[in-house]
Amino acid sequence: MSDTDPAQAPRGDLFSESCPSREVLKHVTSRWGVLLLVALGDGAQRFGELRRKVGGISEKMLAQTLVWLEQDGFVQRIVQSAAPPRVEYRLTPLGEEISRKMGELAEWIETNMGAMLAAQRKTAGAVHAS
Repeated sequence: MSDTDPAQAPRGDLFSESCPSREVLKHVTSRWGVLLLVALGDGAQRFGELRRKVGGISEKMLAQTLVWLEQDGFVQRIVQSAAPPRVEYRLTPLGEEISRKMGELAEWIETNMGAMLAAQRKTAGAVHAS
């Protein structure tokens, strides 16, 4: 990530295949990216806490996704000197903003799950009837 002033930086173009915003989009909208951003919206958490909270994520994917989100400027890794060292992850101001938006998406999905399941059943029935 560059130290360029965000107000001076060029705007991204998600529709351009060469724009680096595509990588950020991939990180943020991946299943694990969304879930970790929403989970961290509850405050700073340790690796094990995140792993328990986000059911089904492997240690490898948790570590990789946290690295991506940190590189993109959404997550801060904080090492507290102790024996053994204590590591926590928390959202940056940029991360807090995207976390709120991902939280709204998660809430919308959960609220409308019944309608989506009905649509899936209807579509599955139509496919089998063909």
